[in-house]
Amino acid sequence: MSGSRRSEASPLTQDEINDLVLKSQELLPEIRRRAATGVTASEILKEICNYIKRLKREVDGLSQRLSELMASIGTNSREEEILRSLLMQE
Repeated sequence: MSGSRRSEASPLTQDEINDLVLKSQELLPEIRRRAATGVTASEILKEICNYIKRLKREVDGLSQRLSELMASIGTNSREEEILRSLLMQE
């Protein structure tokens, strides 16, 4: 997949799958700690799914907290300006 776009219909090769699994393994905190014990591709993929679900729950919780905070400070306040400017930063 290096540089060229794959069509959604074309299947990944085993080498490409292995490469993606290895790259994913490097990104997951739980898997990095266990890497020396020989984690299988199946375990890595399960952990990826669990990690993404945890991140989604965390984002949902933070979004809810932010909504509550924005509602509690009122409109056109200095705090709202600060929050909006922070949210607009990348």
